[in-house]
Amino acid sequence: MEGHPRIITVVCTGNVCRSPMAASLLKHALKAEEEPLRSIIVHSAGVSAFSGDPASRNACKALQPVNLDISAHRSRPLSDQLADESDLILTMTSGHIEAIRLHHPDLKAPVYRFREWVESGSKEVPDPFGGPLDLYVETRDHLAEAVPSIIKFLKESPQQ
Repeated sequence: MEGHPRIITVVCTGNVCRSPMAASLLKHALKAEEEPLRSIIVHSAGVSAFSGDPASRNACKALQPVNLDISAHRSRPLSDQLADESDLILTMTSGHIEAIRLHHPDLKAPVYRFREWVESGSKEVPDPFGGPLDLYVETRDHLAEAVPSIIKFLKESPQQ
């Protein structure tokens, strides 16, 4: 897949809370990097997502204080095509990794948790769906905490 921009797909369950928030945070951080990181394409999807659902209201609200807008986001499932096009897949939990491996057994892209390289705290990102805004803000902060470690990983890993 050499010669095209790298594609990272961020995955959660329904693709209406965690993965759109994480993808937005990661995209924002990558814009501040030099090439080739700046050219990385970031998508999001869900292992059990329906197509076309908007981001949850509290996910949108949680990103407003950091000037990120996911109001135009629409959910989508992790299709075979998207999985195959991805150079790296980042999930919210170990359960998502298991689901991806089960449904995409021939997947070539490496799959890690979004918080895989964070040195302290849980590697898992719990689902805030249906919870109060404070829970979404906490989720946003856990995701944001992981972004520098992902960028470091991308800088140190060879081009896929």
